[in-house]
Amino acid sequence: MTPTINGKEVTVGPPLWLLAEVTYACPLHCVFCYNPVDYTQHGPELTTQEWIKVLRDARAAGSVQCGFSGGEPLVRDDLETLVAEAHKLGFYTNLLTSGIGFTPERAKALKEAGLDHVQLSFQDSTRELNDFLSHTKTFALKQKAAQLIQANGWPMVLNCVIHRLNIDYIDKIIELAVDLGAEYLELANSQYYSWAQLNREGLMPSREQLQRAERVTNEYREKLGDKLPIFFVVPDYYETRPKKCMNGWGNIFLTITPDGSALPCHTAKMIKHLEFPNVKNMSVKDIWYESESFNHYRGDAWMKDPCRTCEDKEKDLGGCRCQALMLTGDAANADPVCDKSQHHQVVLDAVAFAQIPDTQRVEVKPLVFRDPINSRKLSSVQS
Repeated sequence: MTPTINGKEVTVGPPLWLLAEVTYACPLHCVFCYNPVDYTQHGPELTTQEWIKVLRDARAAGSVQCGFSGGEPLVRDDLETLVAEAHKLGFYTNLLTSGIGFTPERAKALKEAGLDHVQLSFQDSTRELNDFLSHTKTFALKQKAAQLIQANGWPMVLNCVIHRLNIDYIDKIIELAVDLGAEYLELANSQYYSWAQLNREGLMPSREQLQRAERVTNEYREKLGDKLPIFFVVPDYYETRPKKCMNGWGNIFLTITPDGSALPCHTAKMIKHLEFPNVKNMSVKDIWYESESFNHYRGDAWMKDPCRTCEDKEKDLGGCRCQALMLTGDAANADPVCDKSQHHQVVLDAVAFAQIPDTQRVEVKPLVFRDPINSRKLSSVQS
C-alpha cells in the first residue's frame, strides 16, 4: 500500500515479522532485560483466544514469521496451543527462551505443535557469572534445555548478551556454543534501553575490551568456518552512524505486547506522545496501515535537520526514535549516535566514562536487577 503520510506518499509493505510477547513474567532477573522498566504496571495479559485472533489477523495481513517471546514464554501454559495455531496458519515459528521450564514433556508437546526453531539465551559460559547476571541458579537448567533442543532436532541459535562483565570471556562463550551444538551464535553487545539503560555505566565495555572481543571472535570464525556462524553486534555507542532501527519504523517488524498493545518495536511505548493501538479493539491490518502511531515516523517527512538534508537518510532513516528520546528528550531528533547530531556529545561522554577502569571510578552505582519490586519502585519514581 502507498498511504500519504505527512503530505508524502510512502510505500508500506506487510508486517512480515510478528513478535508475540506473550508475557512479561520471567524467572530471571537480568540487568540488561529489554522489557519495560515499568512492566508491572501494564494491563492483564491477552487470553488464549485473544492471542489466536492476533495470529489469524497478522497472518491475513501478510506476516510469515512468528517469534514467541517474553519475559519467558514458557511461563504460559497455553504456549503449545498458540504454537500449534501459528503452525496451522503457515507461520515459521521461533521460540525465544531462557530455557527455564523447558522440560522433556513440554519439548515433546512443542515439537508436536509444529515449532520450527529455538533461540536459547545464556548470560555467560560459567555457572558463577551466568547465575549472577540472571540473579538465579539456572546455568544447569539451560544446559539441559540445550540438550533437549538437540534431541528434538530443532535448529538452535545460542544468544548471549555481551557487556563489560562478560566480554573478556568471549572465547569461553564461543566454546560453550560449540560444545552445546549450536548452529548459530549471536554475540549481541548490550543495547542501552530499559533495564540496560539503567545499568549502562556498569555494562558498557571499554574500547579496548570491544576491540579484543572482535579480534577473538574473528579468530574463531577463521578456525570454525561453517561449523558455527557467529554474528557479532557492535554497541551503537561505538559507531558514528546509527543503525536503521528495526529496518525502519513500521517497515517489517510488528510487536504485540502481553496486554495487546501493538508497537513498531519492543521499546516504542516509551514514546508517550504517541497513543499505540491495542489488538483488542483494532485489527492488525488497520493497526499496521492506518494507525497514526505506526505512520508517525514512516518515510522521512517527519525529519528535522540534520536528518532532513542528510545524504544518508535513506540508509539509516535517522536512526532509533527511542534512543533519540532517551538521550535528547525528543524522539524526532537525530539519533545522537550519529556524529552529525547536535547531541552527539552525550554519546561521547558515555563512551569516555566506559574507558575509566573500575578501580578508578569514584562512584560505582550498584546494578539494578529486573524484578517486580524494583519495577514498582522505579514506576513510582517515574510517575
